Amino acid sequence: MGHATKKSSSSSKGLLQSEELYQYILETSVHPREPEVLKELRDVTASHPRARMGTAPDAGQLMAMLLKIVDAKKTIEVGVFTGYSLLLTALSIPDHGRITAIDLSRETYEMGLPIIKKAGVEHKINFIESQALPALDKLLEDHENEDSFDFAFVDADKINYLNYHERLMKLLKVGGLVVYDNTLWKGSVAIADESSVPEDMKPGRQSTIEFNKSVAADPRIEISHAPLGDGITICRRIY
Repeated sequence: MGHATKKSSSSSKGLLQSEELYQYILETSVHPREPEVLKELRDVTASHPRARMGTAPDAGQLMAMLLKIVDAKKTIEVGVFTGYSLLLTALSIPDHGRITAIDLSRETYEMGLPIIKKAGVEHKINFIESQALPALDKLLEDHENEDSFDFAFVDADKINYLNYHERLMKLLKVGGLVVYDNTLWKGSVAIADESSVPEDMKPGRQSTIEFNKSVAADPRIEISHAPLGDGITICRRIY
């Protein structure tokens, strides 16, 4: 992937005030260590009209480390898009690890599927084409799934983040992690005057503000709100 493509596909994801500083982080610490298959998938995603929905590579780098720290073997992904975060998860967990991946669109998942197959990790993925809430509820119908997942990543419709959270608190084991993406909503969560927020961002902004307040007060978890990409919130279930 050429320098210009990397810059155009990444620049909108960072909240740092200096674009040059964000590019420095990417070019010094992130891109040199990014597996070639992930770079290839980013390149494929860049051609999609909604490419900005892809996981930011700096946030992905932290996720890969977290997966290894908790020795994740059984994970959930809510919102797949073209599969960047899905692929990095599959690369990070052991060969016998498994990912339950849920998305409304198999079409976007199949954009990245040839690269996932090329990486030799497709066997770790159970892709479910469905709305997320029914799929999560179906998982909970099998009581063996309760308290059994090591890790979850959520990058789907913001309106349902709290609903996803409640279900994931039942599916994750104590000590398990869930990472929520886009929890700074392009910085709009801190804009005091809502009238200055673009109309198309207002529903997501309000849902994100409510979600952030709720998880900050949730006694079941420890949290870290990190300004990577469009903001990620890392939650560790403690009981």
